Amino acid sequence: MADFWALLGTLLALLSVPGTFELLMLTVGGILLSQRALPPPLRGRAGVGGEAPPLNLAIVVPAHNEAAGIAACIQSLCACESGGGTLTVVVVADNCEDDTAARAEAAGARVLVRHDPDRRGKGYALDFAFRQLLNEPFDAFMVVDADTRVEPNLFAEAQRWFRAGADAVQSRYCVDNPGVSVRTRLMNVALQAFNVLRPRGREFWGVSVGLLGNGFGLSRATLEAVPYDAASVAEDLEYHIRLVQNGRRVRFMDATTVWSEMPSGERASRGQRARWEGGRFRMIREQTLILLRGILAGRWREAEPLLELWLLPLAFHVLLLLLALLPPFAPSRIYALFGLALVGSHVLAAIRVGGGGWRDVQAVAAAPFYILWKLTLFKALLRGARKDAAWVRTDRESSSHDR
Repeated sequence: MADFWALLGTLLALLSVPGTFELLMLTVGGILLSQRALPPPLRGRAGVGGEAPPLNLAIVVPAHNEAAGIAACIQSLCACESGGGTLTVVVVADNCEDDTAARAEAAGARVLVRHDPDRRGKGYALDFAFRQLLNEPFDAFMVVDADTRVEPNLFAEAQRWFRAGADAVQSRYCVDNPGVSVRTRLMNVALQAFNVLRPRGREFWGVSVGLLGNGFGLSRATLEAVPYDAASVAEDLEYHIRLVQNGRRVRFMDATTVWSEMPSGERASRGQRARWEGGRFRMIREQTLILLRGILAGRWREAEPLLELWLLPLAFHVLLLLLALLPPFAPSRIYALFGLALVGSHVLAAIRVGGGGWRDVQAVAAAPFYILWKLTLFKALLRGARKDAAWVRTDRESSSHDR
């Protein structure tokens, strides 16, 4: 019987070992990045001496039925520092059934209108915009969701990174309404981990930090080499894997932030989690073997995206560790206890580097109930992981917005 428990404990522990290793590396790296990540010195463009000149940036805002808040978003974007270059706000009114396009134009944005009911989703909207804008003299492209408030230095920081030669950039992406409910407070903690601490860790270790779907940017050269034809419900994750496979690296703009409101209601929260995490499970299924083949072929840069996929959402990672505690086998129990302690350290470090406070720490006490709630979403996550899963816009709960 002892051999059975040893085998079971080992197997249960192995399920979470890649995620635990990834979590350890990102936690340590995120803490050790002691100062906000700064770009390298500016360099000249190929064939031109001296510093690179300021760039022409296109700010692309994909919008589907965002009439209620599109003007506020454009206001936030237009109030930003330009960093010496030019800024052009371009709203993609994608399959809209309201007057998003008219309100965006009235607020001062350039508007591209897209109608294609058979191909819905953010990936299609972005590809539509990029294909048109690449015909114009833009040097780089920033993507900001239509429900977003941005820090005034967002584009000045993007200018600095792109002028220093970055292929792509990603800003901090945080919650704008953490105090609305326990759910939004927990989401704030989760995004401090996922969207701040972990990108800091990847920046420290010198690997691509990932794309978070909002507040990211791509250079012209990157888009020309790797077209944005990712169309899944997790198009940002899908496209980032493609960037890494093509030798491109996303850098982390730790000195600037974008904020979006998160849903506090049950129905909207369920839909959002099903889309985000279901899409992630789909990427695990579709990309694992592809990335493993790349690693076996000597493309070691593909190892970190694979580990990122294998690090499940923290609620599911914790469940795997709890399962490893069950068999009466000392090594698996010691490992599981270490893993759970690491999760706790990861969360506290995320709150620290993410600028959180005691309310965030107190909200973590509700995490067990959040994990149980996540289990009720399992069927919805499986639906979201299907190849034919449709992109569904998160319901808006007020005049301000969630993603």
